[in-house]
Amino acid sequence: MLEYVTVVIPNHNGKHYINTCLKSLKECNSLKVIIIDNGSNDGSKTYIKDKYPEFTLIENKRNLGFAAAVNQGIRASGNDYVFLLNNDTEIEKNCISNLVKCIESDENIFAVSSKMIQYENRTKMDDAGDEYTLLGWTRKVGNGRSPDLYTERRDVFSACAGAALYRRKIFNEIGLFDENFFAYLEDVDIGYRAGLHGYRSVYCPEAVVYHHGSGTSGSRYNEFKVRISARNNVYLPYKNMPWPQLALNFVFLLLGYFMKYLFFLKKGYGREYLDGLREGFKTRHAVNKIDHRSIKDYLRMEWLLLKGTLKSIL
Repeated sequence: MLEYVTVVIPNHNGKHYINTCLKSLKECNSLKVIIIDNGSNDGSKTYIKDKYPEFTLIENKRNLGFAAAVNQGIRASGNDYVFLLNNDTEIEKNCISNLVKCIESDENIFAVSSKMIQYENRTKMDDAGDEYTLLGWTRKVGNGRSPDLYTERRDVFSACAGAALYRRKIFNEIGLFDENFFAYLEDVDIGYRAGLHGYRSVYCPEAVVYHHGSGTSGSRYNEFKVRISARNNVYLPYKNMPWPQLALNFVFLLLGYFMKYLFFLKKGYGREYLDGLREGFKTRHAVNKIDHRSIKDYLRMEWLLLKGTLKSIL
C-alpha cells in the first residue's frame, strides 16, 4: 500500500523540527520521501544528507514558497498518491496507510485530510479539515477542541496541506497548487478548484498527525503572515468565482474583510492586513480565473460556502 505513496515535505530553516518528522517517516518502511529545501541557511540540508541519505533532497537556492516547493515534489513523485507533510509534524505509524484506505474508498475523492493534533498539548485538536465561508474566512475545524469530538469521517471543503493525501492524476485535470499564493490558502484554493470539478475532500480520523503549528513562520501572527494571508483572501474568491457570483457575495466579502481588519487592528497588525488587501486588489489579475464551469457546479459550491458560513457563526 505504501509503495503507491510519495511523501513531499517542504523545508525552510526547519532543522529544529525536521528530525522528529523524518524519524517518524523512517519507521514506516518502504516510503519514498522527497524533501524540497527552500534556501535554508540553518544547516538543514547538511543534516538531512548526513542523517537521512535514503530520502531525496531537492535544493532551491532561495525560498520559492510553499506552493512552488510542493509542486516540485508532486512533479518528481511519479506515484499514484502524494502525501504533503509539514516539517514540524510527527505521524503515527499507520497514518499513511489509513489515508490510502480512505482515498481508495471512492474514486471521486481528490484529497484526504488527516487528524491533526497539537504537538505540545495532545488533548486538543489542531485541524480536522478546513471550511471556507461567504465572508472570505477559512476555518480550521476543531482547533482547540478535544480530539474525541472528531472521530467520524466526513466531507470537508478542503484538506489542510500540512498533512494531506492527494490523488496525483487529478492534478493533471485541475492543475497544481497556484504558485501566485506563495504560502497560505493555496490548499483552500486547490480544494475549491477540485470541488468545482466535482471532486471531494474528506477528513480521515484514523490518520493521526501531531503538529507544532507555525514552525516555519515562527508565530501564529506576524507581519509577513498577516499581509500575505490578506492578499490571498482577495485572490481566492476572485480566481474561483465568476463575476455574477462575486457580485452576489460582494457585501459578505466586504463585511468579512472589515471584521478581520478589526481583529488584526486589536492584535497590532491592522496596517499589515490593509496592505495585504491593497496588494490583493492591485495584483488580482496575476492569478488566472478558473475555466468556466457549469451553473450547477457554481451553485453547489455556493451552497458549501453558505453551510460553512452558518457553521462558523453558530
